[in-house]
Amino acid sequence: MEFCTKCGSRLIPKKEKTGKNSSMILICPKCGYKKQALGNKVAPKITEALQPDPQKLVAVIGKEEQKLRTLPTVRVECPKCGNNLAYAWQVQTRGADESSTQFFRCTKCGYTFREYS
Repeated sequence: MEFCTKCGSRLIPKKEKTGKNSSMILICPKCGYKKQALGNKVAPKITEALQPDPQKLVAVIGKEEQKLRTLPTVRVECPKCGNNLAYAWQVQTRGADESSTQFFRCTKCGYTFREYS
């Protein structure tokens, strides 16, 4: 995006024919200032909205992340080994109007389990 050096308005790309050749120029709609465009390419128009990929939004807590020990710990009994300390995090797995799901990962055996609120 470029701006007019005279009045500060945004320059609009236009094709200009000179004989058999055509080139891209930038024109100010307010004062008529013209400038040669660099590269003769115009940015494509955005015709549709970008939708986020839900798979990219899912946070996976793997073995390497568990070793970092940055998650909060809570006292809850592991159903697999009986240990009383686990890492905890929450994820909104259902609708926004419903409560989130709380996940736990045992600090001793690494077993992951959940609790629906």
